[in-house]
Amino acid sequence: MYTPNNIYNGDSIELIKNISKSSIDLILSDIPYGIGVDDWDVLHANTNNAYLGTSPAQEKAGAIFKKRGKPLNGWSEADRLIPKQYYEWVQTWVSEWFRIVKPGANIFVFAGRRLAPRCICAFEDAGFTYKDMIAWDKERAAHRAQRISIIFERRRDMYSALKWNGWKVGNLRPVFEPILWFCKPYKIGGTIADNVLEHSLGAFNETILKKYGQEPDNIFHMPSLQSDSGLHPTQKPLKLMELLIELTTIENQTILDPFCGSGTALLAALRLNRKYIGIEKEETYYNITLNRINEEKINADNMLAFA
Repeated sequence: MYTPNNIYNGDSIELIKNISKSSIDLILSDIPYGIGVDDWDVLHANTNNAYLGTSPAQEKAGAIFKKRGKPLNGWSEADRLIPKQYYEWVQTWVSEWFRIVKPGANIFVFAGRRLAPRCICAFEDAGFTYKDMIAWDKERAAHRAQRISIIFERRRDMYSALKWNGWKVGNLRPVFEPILWFCKPYKIGGTIADNVLEHSLGAFNETILKKYGQEPDNIFHMPSLQSDSGLHPTQKPLKLMELLIELTTIENQTILDPFCGSGTALLAALRLNRKYIGIEKEETYYNITLNRINEEKINADNMLAFA
């Protein structure tokens, strides 16, 4: 069985089966969104020879736009199956999540806006209660919606270019990301108060929100710092992870991140005196996580030595 304060390299869909039943107090994970950010984010069966390719414009753009995704309309009828296939992918592991968390345990999942509804349905079908959607206001986000007039200009259709001036192809600036909040149901006939006494889980600590400059609202305003980037293409702010951990757990409880990426959630758990278990499939990011955790432990030991 896997033990706390360890990080494992491998596929969490298989490795999570080694975690004991009802042993986890919080799952906090930035799961793959299924939108083709990179090879590890391709979770559907159909592809195209242009998928994940690059163009000169993309190579000049920021890291998140370096590879070509699928248009919302898709390239073929098979692309219409992507949402369903994402739901089926979540189903391959979500029942194990349900097995390993304690009654009343919370789950925070970062999910893409497009496929978040499918994720919610899969979690509910596995037995979880969907509690809320927190909107993480990133404050900054890239906007790459193309002017449709440029397309017409390239076709030398100046009439259409003038007629559709100001119209764009794409989406509005994505300044928020959903954080899906689930919980495992507590004993039927019991109350949250009873569950708090038995498992120390089920409630949330509203006073912690002030510590992070937040109101008791379901919108969190948390910009990314310079230190919150450069290790992973979808890296999240350390302070945001710390907020979610302190909001729902107490010291010495166990935090799991089955898709730990560069290890931000685990680093936050370590800093807050929580136990942690991390699983990461990509060896590059696994090694980054190990280095971050080891550096944090060394720094903590040095501080104690000089105290």
